[in-house]
Amino acid sequence: MVACETVLVVDDSRVQRMLMSRYLSRPGYRVLEAASGEEALDICRREDPDLIVSDWMMPGMSGLDFCREYRALRGDRYGYFILLTSKSEKDEIARGLEAGADDFLAKPPNVAELRARVRAGERILKMERELTEKNRLVTSTLAELQVLYDAIDRDLVEAKRLQQSLVPDRFRQFHGADVSLMLQPSGHVGGDLVGAFQVNDREIGVYSIDVSGHGITSALMTARLAGYFSGNSRRQNIAIQTDEWDDPSMRSPAEVVEKLNRLVLDEMETEHYLTILLARVMLDTGQITMCQAGHPHPAVQRAGVMVEFLGAGGMPVGLIPGAAFEEFELQLEPGDRLFLGSDGITECATPEGALLDDDGLRRIMERNAHLPSERFFEALLWDLNKWSDDRDFGDDVSGALIEYCGQ
Repeated sequence: MVACETVLVVDDSRVQRMLMSRYLSRPGYRVLEAASGEEALDICRREDPDLIVSDWMMPGMSGLDFCREYRALRGDRYGYFILLTSKSEKDEIARGLEAGADDFLAKPPNVAELRARVRAGERILKMERELTEKNRLVTSTLAELQVLYDAIDRDLVEAKRLQQSLVPDRFRQFHGADVSLMLQPSGHVGGDLVGAFQVNDREIGVYSIDVSGHGITSALMTARLAGYFSGNSRRQNIAIQTDEWDDPSMRSPAEVVEKLNRLVLDEMETEHYLTILLARVMLDTGQITMCQAGHPHPAVQRAGVMVEFLGAGGMPVGLIPGAAFEEFELQLEPGDRLFLGSDGITECATPEGALLDDDGLRRIMERNAHLPSERFFEALLWDLNKWSDDRDFGDDVSGALIEYCGQ
């Protein structure tokens, strides 16, 4: 990149212009001449020189005034300005710098010093040109990235709609139990999934899943997991089995989670793992069998207000081949509720970093025990926003609430 091709010499003395032009032509610069500041401005408008050597004291427009006009005339492309002067007072030099001069040269100029000052200006112009080019490339790249970002953002908005469609019914009434569902990703898409499916007239399955990580890869994994617990296709649902008469029933939750562990390890080429709470609900008796695999503890709220947490934690799914999972049972009475939630709820934090934890969730459930189950999650989100001071949640928030009605 050539930093300096054209030099403009401005001096009312024809002899001085001729000498400086000769001095600067020999190193290979293209030299233009002007006898006044006004003429120099006209040349600058046409030619846009890279470097200017101008006398300070000239009739009409002085070199100082020309410098000011030149700086106002320039666009984004910088030009180097050297003032020729016999002035040496600091105040005068300061005036020249404030007017836009870059360097000063005493009159009459020494040939070696003149060329050295021009070469110094050329080095600065080279750095300026390189910086301008880099800025241009950065601006161009940012513009391209913005186009890509906008396209990705549109895709993510559509992906969010698709992920929300994995939970089409946020409130379902079964014969004996009501199930409410909530799915609130922390970003466009997330790694949480909740759902409920009917097995037969007596059994339903309810699950809460949390895939490790955030964003697109986690969301893609939840889409695949949704297929494993499809409520529309019993043959695809890994939790449903049929007997010789093709009558469906739900497998043991522990058996289902063990099968899911094999599927994740054998068929999904991913480093992600997941936690899950899977519940088999007997609609006629209120008996629930659950398997907890690394997921937060389920909370049962009796018909009054009291809330207790159940389960021993368990191991996440997709970490160890052949892992065994345990299950436990719970008996619900009419009016009792069972809450399955992700850790985005209990780990919701205040601006100071205090977590909601199980105690905070207990308080929220007790405070909202009087609400119908289909309105519970509205109140829960309200309380979580209040707890976090209306900041964006740091993790996906999801949950399933089962209210047993009895038959």
